[in-house]
Amino acid sequence: MEPATPKSINDIPMLQTLGIRLVEIGETHAVMEVRVSEMHRNYFGGAHGGLIATLADTVCFFARPLLPSGRKVTTVNLNLHYVRAAALGDLLRARSEILHLGRRTVSLAVRIENDSSELIAHGSATLLVLEEPPGRGDVSPDSRGVVH
Repeated sequence: MEPATPKSINDIPMLQTLGIRLVEIGETHAVMEVRVSEMHRNYFGGAHGGLIATLADTVCFFARPLLPSGRKVTTVNLNLHYVRAAALGDLLRARSEILHLGRRTVSLAVRIENDSSELIAHGSATLLVLEEPPGRGDVSPDSRGVVH
């Protein structure tokens, strides 16, 4: 599998349709944003919970040791707690942080805030490692559980 790049990530058709974009790839984190628009509205006029869940799930894949390094992963668990409604016009910023990177699983924390730094949702995800990047299969995690 080819490593993911900011361009290849932002070119994913579903992300383009929803207006979700990658804004940062870090050594143990990633950040994505979306501006809540009319197309994201739920019955009550705020952001649909599915948009927030999609944002939370998606941001978990793009810390540098994962898809940007060529490590193929898939979600096996996503646990999300909605704290407050996101309003039309809000810029939602999601940040994932790798807590543990093992040979078979990756554990991450995720936090979503609006442009006023108010917490919208938080949770955790577990990813299953399907394939290691070339030449990396024998690398062990450091004391924090992160492979560099």
